[in-house]
Amino acid sequence: MSKICLVVDFTVKPGTKAQFLEIIEEHASKTLADEEGCLQFEVCDPTEGGNRVFLYEMYADEDALEVHKVSPTLARTRERYADVVESRDIHVCNVL
Repeated sequence: MSKICLVVDFTVKPGTKAQFLEIIEEHASKTLADEEGCLQFEVCDPTEGGNRVFLYEMYADEDALEVHKVSPTLARTRERYADVVESRDIHVCNVL
């Protein structure tokens, strides 16, 4: 089984980026601490500014990603940021 990488591209509503970053940074920390199969979880704030935030997540394999998808932490995080996110694009990649 190969590692799986997620690249998530968020656009947040104007004036809500600080709130979103607080929520998503807490989520990243909890995911790394609680999910053995999560190998890396980076929150990236583009240097050009704007209302976009990127996540770079690395999972040991597809099973680890499935654990993440059904985690209570992810469900709570999505509830918390629902009012501040305009769009979210998720790209699932096999690591070669």
